[in-house]
Amino acid sequence: MKRVNIFAWIIFLLGITYFFLPLVSTLEFSMRMIKGRYSFEAFRVAFQDPKFYINFGYSLLWGVLTIICSLILVVPTVYWVHWKLPKLRPIVEFITLMPFVTPAVVLVFGLIRLYGSPPIVLTNTPIPLIAGYIVLSFPYMFRSVDAGLRAIDVKTLTEAALSMGANWGTIITKVIFPNLRVAILSGIFLSFAIVMGEFTFASLLSWPAFGPYLEEIGAMRAYTPQALSLVSFALTWTSIMIMNRLGRGAKGAEQVAGAH
Repeated sequence: MKRVNIFAWIIFLLGITYFFLPLVSTLEFSMRMIKGRYSFEAFRVAFQDPKFYINFGYSLLWGVLTIICSLILVVPTVYWVHWKLPKLRPIVEFITLMPFVTPAVVLVFGLIRLYGSPPIVLTNTPIPLIAGYIVLSFPYMFRSVDAGLRAIDVKTLTEAALSMGANWGTIITKVIFPNLRVAILSGIFLSFAIVMGEFTFASLLSWPAFGPYLEEIGAMRAYTPQALSLVSFALTWTSIMIMNRLGRGAKGAEQVAGAH
């Protein structure tokens, strides 16, 4: 008979409690909007506000744009460093760590100073916002892609593809990307979660997003923000599961195509 690791189960239960207990407490508080009984009135009020859908939709849009631009920028760069310039890897890794030591307020004011006056004025466009989100996602996207590339033989795959006449676009999209599927999905999930909960960039650059909307509601109401926090958590994880499902479906289609 298999021995049951009691210590592992204790750690698992403690982790589950640590994760879910705040969510249960938030749910319990949000249901107290009507005095004397529990109800879902706070959720009803939240869903009746059209600003909720507008701001959450914008956050979804910013998240998708950030993920696309991050993949276009990070994957080819990290791939080239692994294949041709391995000595530069510590420098690239150091650069991607800068968002951890540079406050978001400093980053956003730097973007405003740089792109808020002639000759280049971009503050009336969402470009600085997306650029800021890309910078915030660098540490997570880089480490996910880097770990995936270190797990495969980049040099052998590249040389084999070149010997068969593949161009660089084909190598990146049809050789490197499929082998980094799990790593890329991990980076996508982390980047998406960061964008959905980010407040500073969207607020100071005056663009609609879920973070500033949640702060605005929190300043006016007591129970609705708690309900919105749970809704945000559920919708974010639902979106992540959908992306994960799409990734698995694409992988399955590639395996079927390869079998034929």
